[in-house]
Amino acid sequence: MTNPYLAEWTTEFNLPPFADLKDEDVKPAVEAALSEGRAAIKAIADNPEAPTFANTIEALEKADATLSKVLGAFYGMAGADTNDTRDALMREFSPMLSAYSSEITANAALFQRIETLWQERESLDLTDEQQRVLMLTRRSFVRSGAKLEGADKNRMAEIKSRLATLGTQFSQNLLADEREWFMELSEDDLEGLPQFVVDAARSAGEEKGAKGPVVTLSRSLITPFLQFSPRRDLREKAFRAWAARGENGNANDNREIAREILELREERARLLGYENFAAYKLETEMAKTPEHVRDLLMRVWAPAKEAAERDAAILSKMMAEDGVNGDLAPWDWRYYSEKRRKAEHDLDEAELKPYLQLDRMIEAAFTCANRLFGLEFEPLDVTTYHPDARAWNVTRNGKHMAVFIGDYFARGSKRSGAWCTAMRSQQKLEGDIRPIVLNVCNFAKPSKGEAALLSYDDARTLFHEFGHALHQMLSDVTYDSISGTSVARDFVELPSQLYEHWLEVPEVLEEFATHAETGAPMPRDMLERLLAAQTYDQGFATVEYVSSALVDLEFHDGPAPKDPMKAQAEILAKIGMPKAITMRHATPHFAHIFSGDGYSSGYYSYMWSEVMDADAFEAFEETSPFDPVMAKRLEDNILSKGGSEDAEALYTAFRGRMRGVEALLKGRGLVAVE
Repeated sequence: MTNPYLAEWTTEFNLPPFADLKDEDVKPAVEAALSEGRAAIKAIADNPEAPTFANTIEALEKADATLSKVLGAFYGMAGADTNDTRDALMREFSPMLSAYSSEITANAALFQRIETLWQERESLDLTDEQQRVLMLTRRSFVRSGAKLEGADKNRMAEIKSRLATLGTQFSQNLLADEREWFMELSEDDLEGLPQFVVDAARSAGEEKGAKGPVVTLSRSLITPFLQFSPRRDLREKAFRAWAARGENGNANDNREIAREILELREERARLLGYENFAAYKLETEMAKTPEHVRDLLMRVWAPAKEAAERDAAILSKMMAEDGVNGDLAPWDWRYYSEKRRKAEHDLDEAELKPYLQLDRMIEAAFTCANRLFGLEFEPLDVTTYHPDARAWNVTRNGKHMAVFIGDYFARGSKRSGAWCTAMRSQQKLEGDIRPIVLNVCNFAKPSKGEAALLSYDDARTLFHEFGHALHQMLSDVTYDSISGTSVARDFVELPSQLYEHWLEVPEVLEEFATHAETGAPMPRDMLERLLAAQTYDQGFATVEYVSSALVDLEFHDGPAPKDPMKAQAEILAKIGMPKAITMRHATPHFAHIFSGDGYSSGYYSYMWSEVMDADAFEAFEETSPFDPVMAKRLEDNILSKGGSEDAEALYTAFRGRMRGVEALLKGRGLVAVE
């Protein structure tokens, strides 16, 4: 019987046949795909013909087609709906895949063919896109150790294999801690909570098999609990569990893993001739150097800290008026900030949330994409990997552009956070291959028959991830390696953060923010208060983010710390971290930088991109939010280009120049708008 992972997929749009994909089929499929890939690489390296772009670079692009097909489906499912078998498979695959990658970049004959093409590039009559792919391919080989020899080459392979294993373990430990902890609530403990929080707690209790409502470590539940529960003792218990993920001294403890990862990264960078890992990692980003990153973060840190300290004084006074003795603590901030927001902006999330229905917000994101880029979304009646996941056929002028899958509800089998991934990327080398794009979120699941309601932050998350999806769906390049979001890490967040701005457009909220029960649009005065409060509590939000980014940078810009937790404390003390605010991601649960290399030395990327997104949306505001000319410029110069050109060149082509940090500070309300 043919392995369903390896068989030709005859499903609509060649979607993975999820109903047929069994966990026991994954390992043999991966092994077969690796064998096929190795044979293809050997054929390229041993080709007696002189190297050409077609028989070397394009052949490399095609070599892993089966492996990409298998892993695209498997990892797409495993991140959103894991189990013990899938966890074990991911642990087993990490060193296997790392070894395969190391074999390729360590293949001297293969690298020599690439180097020959690089040296002869001026005479090869390559297109601009081909020149870019050649440069990126060679750079990737060099940065992976292709020029290393002997013991250094072998050590590099060992380091990459160990890092892959550790990253997978870090992620799985974090998910295990999040999955295993919950706090049972009595009926009395529900007092003071809005109905939507009560409903979410009851739904979570059902999912956990508890006797009643519970608070879990899902952000969509624990955050509103911290906002609304008047029980300071319960807030403290919940917050401490949230903050202690990955450092509970159990089998899921991540502290030693983080230490080893940092040491191995430093060794890897030094083998390649770099002073430290940050210098190595940032060389290929827009920021280029740790100094440029630190300059950005510190320019934002000072006004953010000042704003947070002003806010802390106000919240401390409110707490004292409630008769609470002691200092404002991290488990107090959200509760008193929510009370202050209601008092100063007359915004009550319990009244706001019924106007932010999940289905209407999805419709809003789709409609904005239609008005900007002409995309249309038709529901697909197909089997997905989980009953909660929904699929749409994305078209433009009748042409199929992508399949979009949205998986929005939190569950124990899903890792925390929100993300976008492509089970298949756009490319044209092997035909007009259109992408299969997946958005995964962790919103609270409603009781049966009830509408799913979002917070405003949830709605922003939905738009953010859909911005990433548009980057994949509108990609129009020839080569898979530069498709969609395959861009510099500090550029990849531009499309996602930019798309968040369309949620703030009044006419969008006027049309789609309708009450779950009455269908009435959000009252105009509520809408105006909501938009007026967009910079509320930005001192807190900016401090918790920038502190995380600075810790990430300092961990990698110098010798690896022997004790990361001690180093974290020293870094926070040096910058004067406010006592009532914690890092958004403390070291033991900082998955962005320890579950893989993606955001290591790069958590600053969100802020780097925010400098651009604040400026980019101003381009629309200068005309209109749905200006077709500006939308086409955005698509032509950024969304369709993938990594086919340098990120700064792409942005400059769209906007005409790069901007400084001022637009970001104004957007966050951290400086006065002139």
